[in-house]
Amino acid sequence: MKELLESIEDVVRLSLPVDERFVITKHRFMADRKKRQKRICIVTGIHGDELEGQYVCYELSRRIREQVDSLNGIVDIYPAMNPFGIDSITRGIPAFDLDMNRIFPGNLDGDMNEYLAYKIIEELEGADLVIDIHASNIFLTEVPQIRINELNADVLVPIAKKANMDLIWVHGASTVLESTLAYSLNSKGTKTLVVEMGVGMRITEEYGNQLADGIFSLMKELGIWTGAVPDMKEAIVAYDADGDDVCYLNAPCSGIYMKEKKHGSVVEKGELVGKIINPLSGDVIAEIKAPEKGMIFTVREYPVVEEGSLMGRILKEKVILENQV
Repeated sequence: MKELLESIEDVVRLSLPVDERFVITKHRFMADRKKRQKRICIVTGIHGDELEGQYVCYELSRRIREQVDSLNGIVDIYPAMNPFGIDSITRGIPAFDLDMNRIFPGNLDGDMNEYLAYKIIEELEGADLVIDIHASNIFLTEVPQIRINELNADVLVPIAKKANMDLIWVHGASTVLESTLAYSLNSKGTKTLVVEMGVGMRITEEYGNQLADGIFSLMKELGIWTGAVPDMKEAIVAYDADGDDVCYLNAPCSGIYMKEKKHGSVVEKGELVGKIINPLSGDVIAEIKAPEKGMIFTVREYPVVEEGSLMGRILKEKVILENQV
């Protein structure tokens, strides 16, 4: 059996007041000590309340150890880019009330947060592929999907198709934030995919296994993995640059939202998707019906809604049909 070179290393270590340390660590698996090997980086935990990626990190490590002989490159796993956020169950960096995914590419001479962002970019730049794993927030649950800026679609969509996702959602450039990790790395020539799946503060094991299968598929495509991989799903690709492929369901009033459909369900135009109720009066205040036929890929999980709250997203039937051609 091939010897597995495995190490846990610091990416950043900073001293803080009251004898604390801010430490970002990585878990490296390496086939051998050859100078040049293909490298894939699995990143998660940028938002401390998004935990879906934690199981994926565990599952990747477990499978690699079980099939050491199949590893033919470098796998770097970063389970906690925002460790204090994970510890305190907060989206941003605690005390600073700052979203880490809004400060890239950072600044070597900036404050602590900008310095962290700079060091993360420095660490990941040059990898053959980076996968940035996110969950939704506590309000919504998402089918496993990859989101791509239309500026990078030509390069990233063919790669994303091998990742075993249900959906690849290509956004218009005007809706993409330039201060994210993915945008910064892609602009520097490091191919980066953003995965969004599940719900905040929870782990959906089914989705974690689905993504883990997809990551091994990508590793095989890169030549980092020589073992067998299962058949991949054929993702639906939505080129939604004009915003015309997706319907948004927003609450017409405040109340308690009771969903009638699970995400992944196909609904007809006019079909009941959910209802908003008033617990005090016992009345149904509003029935939420599908404005178009299509697939629900985002569903409201948190029941309390206010007027305008997002309750779901529907991928229009025309996109599904286009993908079947």
